[in-house]
Amino acid sequence: MTLSIIIPIFNEVELLPTVLERVRRLSIPKQLILVDDCSTDGTVEILKREEKAPDTVVLYHSRNQGKGAAIRTGLTAVAGDIVIIQDADLEYDPVEIPEVIRPIAEGRARVAFGSRFMGRIIGMRLPNRIANWILARTASLLYGQRLSDEATAYKAFASDLICRMPLRCKRFEFCPEVTAIALRLGERIAEAPISYRARRFEEGKKIGWRDFITAMRYLISYRFRPCPQLIEPVNARPKPSAPRP
Repeated sequence: MTLSIIIPIFNEVELLPTVLERVRRLSIPKQLILVDDCSTDGTVEILKREEKAPDTVVLYHSRNQGKGAAIRTGLTAVAGDIVIIQDADLEYDPVEIPEVIRPIAEGRARVAFGSRFMGRIIGMRLPNRIANWILARTASLLYGQRLSDEATAYKAFASDLICRMPLRCKRFEFCPEVTAIALRLGERIAEAPISYRARRFEEGKKIGWRDFITAMRYLISYRFRPCPQLIEPVNARPKPSAPRP
């Protein structure tokens, strides 16, 4: 079993080296897919060095498009059996990746989420707690499966599933879109407890209240539209060019 770890990156020059170091400590055969979303803070210099690292793919956006777009770009390079999303800001600790992907590795599910609300949360503001509770409750009611943390960034998938989903997301709507599609397709989402250390907006946190509204809209609209159809695997298509202008 090989794990493909997609890391969407935008202006994370301070924390990215630590994230990469911790990810590489994992004793799992793995492929790193680093996708830069047009960073302007020196992140690119780090990634240029990473291009020479083994089992590492580095891709670049020539303009800022958002986290969802970066994940979709990363999916074009997936070579592993399991895919997980790892943020570049250390709100999520890579040491917990093995437990998140365990249900997929053991054949018990094809989708697994790391739930912050089943584990330990440090520093999450009350409005964010409320928003996360509403999103989880909405997804549970609409799709008939109880989820404790719909908006978690630690989402893992069998690669033959996620690479065939007809994703359209650009920004943080990746979470509700991929959740909704998985549930509409009849997948059971396993959850594993994780720890979470929230960072503040002044520290670089990028998601805001508008993204909450968008997430609600995606969850509701996908419930009542025709069931999504799986497509040709995105990583069977021509790869995007890696060099950045």
